[in-house]
Amino acid sequence: MQIIVTDQSGNVHELEALEGWRVMEVIRDWNLNIRAECGGACACATCHVFVDEEWEDRLNAPTDEEEDMLDTVPDVRSNSRLSCQILMTEDLDGLKVTLADSARQEEAA
Repeated sequence: MQIIVTDQSGNVHELEALEGWRVMEVIRDWNLNIRAECGGACACATCHVFVDEEWEDRLNAPTDEEEDMLDTVPDVRSNSRLSCQILMTEDLDGLKVTLADSARQEEAA
């Protein structure tokens, strides 16, 4: 299975993904620029992504908890999701997401 991720610089990455893994885990483990501070607990919104339009209807609806967290990010859009809340399944093979600027790791001082 694959996830196609566009990073904050516009570079496209085709990442191998395992069924049952959170999209956030896949992106993090391939060392793309995602903070994912809470590790998938839906408690920080630092794994914010924009889901490609063609994939939006294939995902489960966001929970109230996820929507509350998305309300805390400055660059939220109608296709915003927390990648920790999307579990990879065969149906999502080829999922396309773009990393939000709000998910960017802080530069080392």
